[in-house]
Amino acid sequence: MHMNSPERAVILLIDPDAITLTGTAAVLDMSGYEVHCAQTAEAALKAARSLPLDLIICDVNVQGDSGLELCAELRREATLADVPVMYVSSLQTPDIIRRVHEAGGAYYLRKPYDPDVLIELVSKALWMPHLVNTRIQQARTPHSQPRGVTA
Repeated sequence: MHMNSPERAVILLIDPDAITLTGTAAVLDMSGYEVHCAQTAEAALKAARSLPLDLIICDVNVQGDSGLELCAELRREATLADVPVMYVSSLQTPDIIRRVHEAGGAYYLRKPYDPDVLIELVSKALWMPHLVNTRIQQARTPHSQPRGVTA
């Protein structure tokens, strides 16, 4: 998890549907995660650039914008390059899973989803090997700063 609070992972939840956003945020919050929400690409970009994120959960469609393209843009930020992305959607297109994987998504979860499955996938995404290795490397660096903090 991020260096400021090792017990609570910071998750950015991006979904244009207010009801889904509120319900998912509540499930994640009750599971001990720090959740920040965004309904638009602009709000997501602003939040992601100011928070020490551990995971991004993004709908495939964000108010007419592509969630896949939005997350690709987010991952071009140096502090977000290793942050896993999990995509959610109610889309039933046959190639959606392939597109999600090509976009670097760790997981894809189809709406409506079971809260227990959501929590299980979030837990797995937070312990992906590259993320764990990055956290270990940060902990070993004597003067390491938390992501997003400059000296």
